[in-house]
Amino acid sequence: MPKAKGKTRRQKFGYNVNRKRLNRNARRKAAPRIECSHIRHAWDHAKSVRQNLAEMGLAMDPNKAVPLRKKKVKAMGMDIDVEERPKELVRKPYVLNDLEAEASLPEKKGNTLSRDLIDYVRYMVENHGEDYKAMARDEKNYYQDTPKQIRNKINVYKRFYPAEWQTFMDSLQKNKMEVE
Repeated sequence: MPKAKGKTRRQKFGYNVNRKRLNRNARRKAAPRIECSHIRHAWDHAKSVRQNLAEMGLAMDPNKAVPLRKKKVKAMGMDIDVEERPKELVRKPYVLNDLEAEASLPEKKGNTLSRDLIDYVRYMVENHGEDYKAMARDEKNYYQDTPKQIRNKINVYKRFYPAEWQTFMDSLQKNKMEVE
């Protein structure tokens, strides 16, 4: 099968390419990036993965991490305890301590409500109070929510922002008293 036209051009040497940078970037891309910052800072590139993790007090193989029971070997009528393997020395215990401290922190709630939903709920409660049927007939009810759907949206807002809801209700009560 003949070659496509224009594909037979001779390769030329790229004089303007920095080979040192090219090799360094290729090496960096080939080596995996360690996502955990605690492990990454304590990592020694001269050692193997197993050695690095053992120094940090971590295990490469979870099956070997759990200590095995000692086996009793009967040799000529005498019981001898045989240990499976010697314990590895933890030289970098601060990595394990940092990981445990990070894991014990309470989880941050990432859920928030949209600004539109918050404004919608505030508008409805401000104008209609607890009358969900009136809210359903309101002209700002663009999505034609039923009274039950509106009530659920208000309850979600109460659950997500209890302190903000309470200050909002207090301000409504204050405004109502000023009007009367």
